[in-house]
Amino acid sequence: MSDQAKDERAPEEIEASEANAERMEGGTDGDYEALVRLLKENEELKDRALRVAAEMENLRRRTARDVHDARTYAVANFARDMLSVSDNLRRALDAIPAEAKASGDAGFKALIEGVDLTERAMLSALERHGVKKLAPEGEKFDPNFHQAMFEVPNPDVPANTVVQVVQPGYSIGERVLRPAMVGVAKGGPKFAAEAPVEPGPVNEQAEKDA
Repeated sequence: MSDQAKDERAPEEIEASEANAERMEGGTDGDYEALVRLLKENEELKDRALRVAAEMENLRRRTARDVHDARTYAVANFARDMLSVSDNLRRALDAIPAEAKASGDAGFKALIEGVDLTERAMLSALERHGVKKLAPEGEKFDPNFHQAMFEVPNPDVPANTVVQVVQPGYSIGERVLRPAMVGVAKGGPKFAAEAPVEPGPVNEQAEKDA
């Protein structure tokens, strides 16, 4: 359009044309800002969704672990109490003199067999619920499952070998219901390629309880 044609336009037309051009320029800037804002919001929503998904997965794993532990260890306290009953049955059997066992009395023999059967049935029931007996004679001392009561000089076996079980222990799953009370060897060679595990001081109170 020539300068003459522009000059011939009315002032209102010129102002409208300039305002329209400004709106177009402003509209372009506004669209870009809106796009940037939407992209930012989209990234925030994606990040939030990923965090929620991670939290839900952690919750699922914790719930599964809690359910597993509940199933595995629900009977732990009951099993621990039953071990005392089993100990008493074993003490009753061990207290019977050998002469009495060999006397041949049918009634007495039936009583002994009944007590022995009761003890074995109780231990079998506990085992079905995940309780395992710890009788580690000949094994390396493990402070997580064994409790040292005394040391026995014995150069013929590696140091810290369990050479005597004073009282068997019991575990359930990966937890200890009761540590095995043991005597360990000292004075022998170390276990090959392993640092020796010190049994620590003798637990006098536990020795009295045993």
